[in-house]
Amino acid sequence: MGIFKIEGGIRLKGDITPQGAKNEALQILCAVLLTPEKVTINNIPDIIDVNKLITLLGNLGVKIQKNGSGSITFQADEVNVGYLETEAFKKEGGSLRGSIMIVGPLLARFGKGYIPKPGGDKIGRRRLDTHFEGFINLGAKFRYNREDHFYGVETDGKLKGAYMLLDEASVTGTANIVMAAVLAEGTTTIYNAACEPYLQQLCKMLNSMGAKITGVGSNLLSIEGVDNLGGCEHRILPDMIEIGSWIGLAAMTRSEITIKNVSWENLGVIPNTFRKLGITVEKRGDDIYIPTHENYEIKTDIDGSILTIADAPWPGLTPDLLSIILVVATQAKGDVLIHQKMFESRLFFVDKLIDMGAKIMLCDPHRAVVMGHNFESQLKATTMSSPDIRAGISLLIAALSAKGTSTIQNIEQIDRGYERIDERLRAIGANIIRE
Repeated sequence: MGIFKIEGGIRLKGDITPQGAKNEALQILCAVLLTPEKVTINNIPDIIDVNKLITLLGNLGVKIQKNGSGSITFQADEVNVGYLETEAFKKEGGSLRGSIMIVGPLLARFGKGYIPKPGGDKIGRRRLDTHFEGFINLGAKFRYNREDHFYGVETDGKLKGAYMLLDEASVTGTANIVMAAVLAEGTTTIYNAACEPYLQQLCKMLNSMGAKITGVGSNLLSIEGVDNLGGCEHRILPDMIEIGSWIGLAAMTRSEITIKNVSWENLGVIPNTFRKLGITVEKRGDDIYIPTHENYEIKTDIDGSILTIADAPWPGLTPDLLSIILVVATQAKGDVLIHQKMFESRLFFVDKLIDMGAKIMLCDPHRAVVMGHNFESQLKATTMSSPDIRAGISLLIAALSAKGTSTIQNIEQIDRGYERIDERLRAIGANIIRE
């Protein structure tokens, strides 16, 4: 297991370019299974979770040609569906949450798809019901082996289009159902569909391959099934979670940072959410400029009551940013209530921030009140371990702002979502060493 050693309290300066979006990449990569033709994907992030999925695709028989940094051409013309029933696949597929999204494309094209219970972050219960209920609505038969925690869906013929009202606006669930429906007979209507930019990107890519999807960007999707899809070339958006991470880093370390090529039109409420914390987020072309902050003050609601920041389905705030917003609030002037609605274990890392001197009251598994120091008391360096990707980057931001040298263990969790994070931080002046 690797560790980071971080000397905190150093002001950073310079430009940083966000990587390709992890959550989009996991969807887009699964979609290459829908066609035997070549699909070229650009701006792929070089991170553990994405690389695991690429390896899985290769083991399924997908041909993989690396074209250069972040660009790969895939061709799924000789897929080995039998690999899905091997012990090797059970182990491999179970280590990655995103592997669930291979099921929809495989079911649509080959009539069956299997997956072991997926892994990923330990951030609470993460239901798979939306995925499989959608497949059943399209005519698939569901089976589940309790002993092996192995899920499967099969169909004797082609899937049939259907109307469905999703029980939750699951991003991965919507993506999986869309990928199954594009090759189904007839028209599929999905109401309460997720409409995050990543899902919009998937739909745009599928349409460029010959799919017929309308309503993209709304929560009501209509999919007219086609007989087959062709190849395409697609570019992944910059990662909005990483962009939010850099905004938080700049504020906490009192640094002047420019975040390059952020795709402003796809950031939604993220810039304004940081502005509610008192952080200056300036638009310069397609860049974000964060000036040096000597302090920043949390805004109250119109009636003067404490600000609440909560996650919500798009266009609400993504839950992946709440850990970062929480740590940034520890040095703000004022108080804020952080309400993590989606995952019941994601706030449990706050004990590590309290050990560093942060003033946080954990109300219950979903809510925490942060009472900011206004930089009157610096966080203290400590030794800690990263429990999940977003808590990991939040602890790293805390360590970069703290007094003294901190150690973060289990940094593989951070590497799952952030590309060469230590190298990129050193490029703007951070003192961080990987051991």
